Amino acid sequence: MRILALDSSGLVATVAIVEEEQTIAEYTVNYKKTHSQTLLPMLDEIVKMTEMDLNTIDAIAISGGPGSFTGLRIGSATAKGLGLALQKPLIHVPTIEGLAYNLYGSDALICPIMDARRNQVYTGIYRFENEKLHIVEKQMAIDVGELVEKLNQLDEKVVFLGDGVPVYKGQLEAGLRVSFTFAPANMNRQRASSVGVAGIQYLKEGKTETAAEHQPDYLRVSQAERERAERERVKGQTESC
Repeated sequence: MRILALDSSGLVATVAIVEEEQTIAEYTVNYKKTHSQTLLPMLDEIVKMTEMDLNTIDAIAISGGPGSFTGLRIGSATAKGLGLALQKPLIHVPTIEGLAYNLYGSDALICPIMDARRNQVYTGIYRFENEKLHIVEKQMAIDVGELVEKLNQLDEKVVFLGDGVPVYKGQLEAGLRVSFTFAPANMNRQRASSVGVAGIQYLKEGKTETAAEHQPDYLRVSQAERERAERERVKGQTESC
């Protein structure tokens, strides 16, 4: 089983080719470039270095959201285009689950957090049992304070990772009454190899979709949509007066 995995849901752009027993190649960049500039050149470099025929892959795993609206659209368009060109199925891996796979085998609750702005995070709560990821709380957009209360109620050790950690670390440290740690630098951001490992499990379970069916999971409306709704609300109030 061979999976091409892509993740552009956050600040990191990452591409990997993963098999059940090994990661063949992984290219990850966390730098000030748009993902539209990086994803395909990174994939092209991997193909050249490994002399890989992309027709030999079984499926394309894409980090399907939540995350950056622009990043998700770029990743989605890339995966859909490759799926159509190669005639391969897509595997929609929830972004937060992909992050949780970075800490495979942890004996603590795993809580990835991505900065969603406005004191909110994209998050979920997971644990590994019998070599499988179990969802304690499915991915969601939530206020940081609400997340802290959820974790305090669960009353278990928890490990955090994701780009929300440096933003909300102070609030977590101040509010948590449970034991907690933060993932190290090599595991605290998106990794396509983790998306690929999750994708292999999804593929075994028959959880695939066509390129035409795939849509990112944003969890909430974009800032532009919120602003438009607010303008229409104000306009409606003005007209009613």
